[in-house]
Amino acid sequence: MRSPLVVFTTLIGLLVALPVLSVGANLFAGDTSATWSHLAATVLPEYILNSLLLSLGVGLGVAVLGVATAWLTAMTEFPGRRVFDWALLLPLAMPAYVMAYVYTDLLQFVGPVQTALRETFGWRRGDYWFPEIRSLGGAILMFICVLYPYVYLLARTAFLERGSGTFEAAKSLGLSSWQAFFRVSLPLARPALVAGVALVLMETLADYGTVAYFSVPTFTTGIYRAWFALGDRVAAAQLAGALLTFVLCLMALERISRGRARFHETGRRRGERRTLAGARAWLASLVCLLPLLLGFLLPGVLLLRLTLAGGDSEFGLRYGVLAKNSLLVAGISALLAVLLAVLLAYGLRLAQAQQGSRWGAQLARAANRVVGLGYAVPGSVIAVGVLIPVTRLDHWLAAVWLDVSGQSPGLLLTGGVAALIYAYLARFLAIALHTVESGLLRVTPSMDAAAKSLGCAPGEALRRVHLPLLRGSLFSAGLLVFVDVMKELPATLVMRPFNFDTLATQTFTLASDERLAEASTAALAIVAVGLVPVFLLARQIAAGRGASSAC
Repeated sequence: MRSPLVVFTTLIGLLVALPVLSVGANLFAGDTSATWSHLAATVLPEYILNSLLLSLGVGLGVAVLGVATAWLTAMTEFPGRRVFDWALLLPLAMPAYVMAYVYTDLLQFVGPVQTALRETFGWRRGDYWFPEIRSLGGAILMFICVLYPYVYLLARTAFLERGSGTFEAAKSLGLSSWQAFFRVSLPLARPALVAGVALVLMETLADYGTVAYFSVPTFTTGIYRAWFALGDRVAAAQLAGALLTFVLCLMALERISRGRARFHETGRRRGERRTLAGARAWLASLVCLLPLLLGFLLPGVLLLRLTLAGGDSEFGLRYGVLAKNSLLVAGISALLAVLLAVLLAYGLRLAQAQQGSRWGAQLARAANRVVGLGYAVPGSVIAVGVLIPVTRLDHWLAAVWLDVSGQSPGLLLTGGVAALIYAYLARFLAIALHTVESGLLRVTPSMDAAAKSLGCAPGEALRRVHLPLLRGSLFSAGLLVFVDVMKELPATLVMRPFNFDTLATQTFTLASDERLAEASTAALAIVAVGLVPVFLLARQIAAGRGASSAC
């Protein structure tokens, strides 16, 4: 039982890592000099500059906004604090590209805001200045509004666990509130802050819909153009490798800057929340309300208005098919992700528990870590990495089938949804694996020993002991993967079969054609599905509010 399990988990890790390995294998391939010369002379410097500026702007924005809201809700008491505790997570349900479409409709020249200004003051074009939403600055603002909850959630947890006791100790030593925050509380929360910002930067660099709609050339848009416009898959893979290297460099720079510093706290004493009064209390409420308003409430109302206005007449004819396609690929991907995550996590648990199997435990751990890297890889990189080997396999299978039967079967893998689901698994299996692993940690090893003493084989123990205890974790893992697949755009655009559209691709296509009203129903459906895990997460926060309020 030991050896097959180790081999199986290792094979899964290799399969998930295959897209990234495929991209890496093409980094030094030849016959792309003409494409690279064209890119270097035209758009490559712009790709690099925009990616850097986008990362810098979004990283700073989410860090400031996430830390500010986390500190206020975790450490102070003010009007509406109990609601903001969980409501600040709601923008997670709003895809960035949906935000881009909504705010473009609101703020463009023919939109309601500028139209109202011209009618009120009698202005004409050229009489006034209005910021251009479809720009690099607009893209940075969209990402900040929808991605700050990553930093908020992790920073809030860090402040609740460590903040009050050390903050009060620092103040007792003569530091002011601001000095105590910047010199003690913020450094202790640095690992959580960096983890949140890293997740945000990965999501930002992986995005295609927002930057493409705002005409901001980045590495992701370059990959898509090299693949489809120039027809050069190797050059697309090399651009994908450059983007992956860019992400890894960002993470390495933070580790280097941290040096030998460690961020531990021995005490767990928590103090009372500081009650704000007067103008400070209402200012705190405003600080928390603003990102919630811009990131969820306003775009949600605008989407609903567009949908109810009836601009969906043409799109409504295909709505059922698109919804079915989205639910199909998301449902299959979620089920497979949960199944593979259970096997990987349980395989590692058994390998670690078995005596004299150090190599088996190391292989299982390495496989799990390889799978965990998938979420750090942008969807466009995954798509390129999947298509190159899978297309070659498809042609080989078609040739074998032709030799055997005398008939051409067409494209067996890339002609259907199999390759698309594989790309989803390579990208999102890490989410399911981390959720299942955290659930298994709550199952004590004594339960495994008890099941073994009663004669249960590992498979039977998994079915009768672990799976019932993991029911909540399995549901959460499946739900998170389901929602992420529903929102995924770059991989779907590249990997989808012919005449196969989803809610995400249809929303992007209609919005790109400036048919924003018709795109509203699909966008609203994506947001509605995304609300489900956010509400579940909010319920967990609300359930723990009683404990945290006593801190």
